[in-house]
Amino acid sequence: MDTCVDRLEEDVLLFFGGHMEVYPLYKQLEAELLRRYPGTRVKVTKTQLSFSDRYMFACVSFLRPKRKSELPGHYFVLTLGLPGPLDSERVAAKVEAYPGRWTTHIPVSRDSDLDGELFDWLDQAHAFAQRK
Repeated sequence: MDTCVDRLEEDVLLFFGGHMEVYPLYKQLEAELLRRYPGTRVKVTKTQLSFSDRYMFACVSFLRPKRKSELPGHYFVLTLGLPGPLDSERVAAKVEAYPGRWTTHIPVSRDSDLDGELFDWLDQAHAFAQRK
């Protein structure tokens, strides 16, 4: 295996250190993103995993966008940059970061969260990022 790929995987595993329950779920998401958008790069920082092609279109973090009691026991948050607000019960928080750009936080905690609706939103976020 490529050393860069090995290092990236080590960094991702370190990022998920205290959240290994959702690591397999993340790997499903990552595999689908890399399949859909072959030029996607993954960047690991202390607070998030960023997905970018030309520009960043999604990230994964462990932020708490709602009260703890309103969130599942184990989850990660998928954050998308979109041209408008999403009207869905799945959205934990959304804010218009600047005119015409909405930052949207969606908790992901089970396989069924990785559905067509979520990937439609990811398609929108990816397309929106390409128009910058």
